[in-house]
Amino acid sequence: MVWGFVFAVSLFAMSGNLRSRTITEGVQRSPNRAMLRAVGFGDRDFEKPIVGVANAYSTITPCNVGLDGLARRAEAALKAAGAMPQTFGTITVSDGISMGTEGMKYSLVSREVIADSIETACNAQCMDGLLAVGGCDKNMPGAMIAMARMNIPAVFVYGGTIKPGHYKDRDLTVVSVFEAVGEYSARKIDAAELLEVERRACPGAGSCGGMFTANTMSSVFEAMGMSLPYSSTMAAEDAEKADSAARSAEVLVRAIHNDLRPRHILTRHAFENAIAVTLAIGGSTNAVLHLLAIAHAAQVPLALDDFEAMRARVPVLCDLKPSGRFVTTDLHRAGGVPQVMKLLLTHGVLHGEARSITGQTMAEILKDVPAEPRRDQEAIRPWDRPVYPRGHLTILRGNLATEGAVAKVSGAKRLALTGPARVFDSEEACLDAILAGRIRAGDVVVIRYEGPKGGPGMREMLSPTSAIIGAGLGDAVGLVTDGRFSGGTYGLVVGHVAPEAATGGTLALVEEGDAITIDAERRLLRLDVADDVLARRRARWQPPAPKYTSGVLAKYARLVSSSSLGAVTDL
Repeated sequence: MVWGFVFAVSLFAMSGNLRSRTITEGVQRSPNRAMLRAVGFGDRDFEKPIVGVANAYSTITPCNVGLDGLARRAEAALKAAGAMPQTFGTITVSDGISMGTEGMKYSLVSREVIADSIETACNAQCMDGLLAVGGCDKNMPGAMIAMARMNIPAVFVYGGTIKPGHYKDRDLTVVSVFEAVGEYSARKIDAAELLEVERRACPGAGSCGGMFTANTMSSVFEAMGMSLPYSSTMAAEDAEKADSAARSAEVLVRAIHNDLRPRHILTRHAFENAIAVTLAIGGSTNAVLHLLAIAHAAQVPLALDDFEAMRARVPVLCDLKPSGRFVTTDLHRAGGVPQVMKLLLTHGVLHGEARSITGQTMAEILKDVPAEPRRDQEAIRPWDRPVYPRGHLTILRGNLATEGAVAKVSGAKRLALTGPARVFDSEEACLDAILAGRIRAGDVVVIRYEGPKGGPGMREMLSPTSAIIGAGLGDAVGLVTDGRFSGGTYGLVVGHVAPEAATGGTLALVEEGDAITIDAERRLLRLDVADDVLARRRARWQPPAPKYTSGVLAKYARLVSSSSLGAVTDL
């Protein structure tokens, strides 16, 4: 019995672990020392901080195929800085590969799996710090959620952006392929050109090259101080990316010794800085969902209305794809996120006193960055000549979205539309109708039962939105869904509608031909049907049977919150 107690206590008293040193030093530590010796610890290593290296490497997606080299470079730098790294893996899902399929339902679910797995590994082994290496849409916010939950010193290392493909004197991204499918269906290009775009769009390792979700979240993490300056826009295949991983390791060891923790950095001011940068760079709607979830984990109050309040103060300063001309490597050459942040700081919409993992304040980091962008580039516009005078993400409310919805209006030539509802209960049914030419100018497409619970998993609607763009209807058709949008989506599109259809939201009551009003200027999303008619429809409505009754999707559907709260699973 005595041995059982000593062994149990010793598992929590990992030798050399800073978090365990409140436990009596005389506790027998031999069992766990023996285990650690087997993975490379020597006598002097037991007093060093143990740092987890969460490595999201996989060959599933180009976003993550280069991560192992970065993790190894960080591991070597951690050892050189006096820490003992312990590397473990976590999963990834490729949104681009699963897009438009049943597999996409696992994408947002994977964010929670990743967060839970990193928390489990670090807390089970009582690690003193965490360096997470990620490159795809969900292992990035998943890692940050874990960092905020655990509140041990941590740094995020972004895997880097892909370089653009090229065809007929234009830059290509993965979204170019989705739009080419729509162009082919509308007989605007032939099969040979579609194939050439497909072949050239993704030339190597790295995350999708426009200001889509991965590059948005990497920029957000830099703006929040959880990644090193300039690291969020580096190309995956460039040498500076690996150098940045090594520097991140050195900075993390210093943070451990200084007890600089994520919640010292992830303050309300940090989240406001993140929102400001998201708007200035023309970032993905997914940033709204992920920032709400990270704030929940960090115990920082944040709501949808905070995004709308910042929108009034921040113009879109970067002319980036999907709706603009440039890719993320162009942004990097133009000065990267620090140049954008300096513009925001100069014009009073960035909190310069917010802290970074480097130990500096944002004002200190930006001290030597020019107050205005260089004149020999167009990726970053000056404050007085923005791409759009106000932020491109707006929060809509009305009887269709009493909890709120997120509209992305970049690239949209019209900001208001009232038209007949074309109602689809799945993404696949909608895409079939678009490709068959059954959607007309003036229609408002409704895709429902694709929310966090109803999908389950809140799929991204890149295939339908790209098909609409490819068919030449991007300025003439609205789209409303309780699902999400890819960062590659643009046009008059409204997502994250809450309450979702599966929980009895008004979206479930829409019938074919009903008039729907989308008005981004008035922040309105309304079903133009009389209240008494809606009451009769609601009395007849029955919630759909669960699509999954076992496995991870069933578990997720039972636990997940509204998208207006970040679609978190630990409320």
